[in-house]
Amino acid sequence: MRVHSSSASARCCNLFCSSHKANARESEWTFQVPVKHKDLEFLIKGFAAPLTAVLLAVSPICNPPESLGQTLDIQRGATVFNRACIGCHDTGGNIIQPGATLFPSDLQRNGVDTEEEIYRVTYFGKGRMPGFGEKCTPRGQCTFGPRLQDEEIKLLSEFVKLQADLGWPNVSTD
Repeated sequence: MRVHSSSASARCCNLFCSSHKANARESEWTFQVPVKHKDLEFLIKGFAAPLTAVLLAVSPICNPPESLGQTLDIQRGATVFNRACIGCHDTGGNIIQPGATLFPSDLQRNGVDTEEEIYRVTYFGKGRMPGFGEKCTPRGQCTFGPRLQDEEIKLLSEFVKLQADLGWPNVSTD
């Protein structure tokens, strides 16, 4: 392949130059497209502002990405939530006790608006909600179903707090 360069004063641009052998003789193809100074200036001015806006919109400075670890923890928390909590708390509501939803106003009113308090209530239970911790006591306050490990309850409390702060958007567990 041979590339032909043109001088700057020629005001043209080589887009494609190639050579190949055909019938034992060499032929050359050269396509030239004239580029005028005003055309280039128009392209720069026409695309500079939109391109800058797009670059800023997707910039990590404006939208810091979540780390892979945070994303995985959110998905693991969502999986635990879907396995253990969704029966009563679908989309953050509460089908058993309407005043005990997982929305910020109810969490705050009930004194359960931190990850630590969400963890405590999930582990030991409160009111009609049973505790899910492995060492939950008294027995009558704890779930008769499968218990959750401490790490699962930690992920669950982080997930519930995040979802409450975000207004309970849909989260995929795939």
